[in-house]
Amino acid sequence: MVTSLDDAKLLQHFAATRLRIGHSHQFWQYTITMTYPDYDLLYDRACARKGGEAAVEGLLPQAASQRHLEQLGSDRYLAEFTRKIFQSGFVWRVVDKKWKDFEHVFWQFDIERLLMMPDDMMERKAQDPAIIRNFSKIKTIRENAMMITDTERREERSFGEFISQWPKDDVVGLWRYLKKNGSRLGGNTGPYALRTLGVDTFLLTQDVEGFLRNHDIIDSGITSQRALQSAQSFFNDLREQSGRNLSELSRIVSFGFGQNRVQ
Repeated sequence: MVTSLDDAKLLQHFAATRLRIGHSHQFWQYTITMTYPDYDLLYDRACARKGGEAAVEGLLPQAASQRHLEQLGSDRYLAEFTRKIFQSGFVWRVVDKKWKDFEHVFWQFDIERLLMMPDDMMERKAQDPAIIRNFSKIKTIRENAMMITDTERREERSFGEFISQWPKDDVVGLWRYLKKNGSRLGGNTGPYALRTLGVDTFLLTQDVEGFLRNHDIIDSGITSQRALQSAQSFFNDLREQSGRNLSELSRIVSFGFGQNRVQ
């Protein structure tokens, strides 16, 4: 096991240049191609920082099977979307503590009942002291219930099947779908909900974003289409190198950058 690792080694595996001689309008043409960091180096660095291979393996998330995601009820997708919306910008443990009350107040997120809920009832529920009384976030429950129903109608399959069958090499496309068609599911909210549900996805945490920027994989706003596609390409390359899933790779990258220390 590697116990120390020079960051320069990552850069040696990262940046490569190739000269392509062409003839266009009597000018020489040069192109620069970039190769991604080597998976083995990233894994060794994570092991060095987290206390060894066994420690790293014990901290890696597990993605759910396609069958599990297909059989998961639409109400559970809506519940987790709602949970992450309320946790966004708030203390997560407070939301967790109140979550049983959320489930009770909103009928275990029964989508049919929620879609039939009149505005005045929703306003009354928003004043229930058992939950977090944020009306703008509460409105997303019905809006995202509609998104799920519309998706199922258009796709002619369950929402779980729609999610589970989305191509793994374009998970950012699923992020974009949730942001465009759902309510308050942009940024990290949608991806975090998917990860919690067991969907195989990387996350753009602070450490992951820092790594991508430090290695010039992204150089624009983290939510820009350019940045998302660059991040997707990077993780696709790591998956091909290692055979690991995106969730594991995202965690491994985060272990090797930022303030992570052996615990």
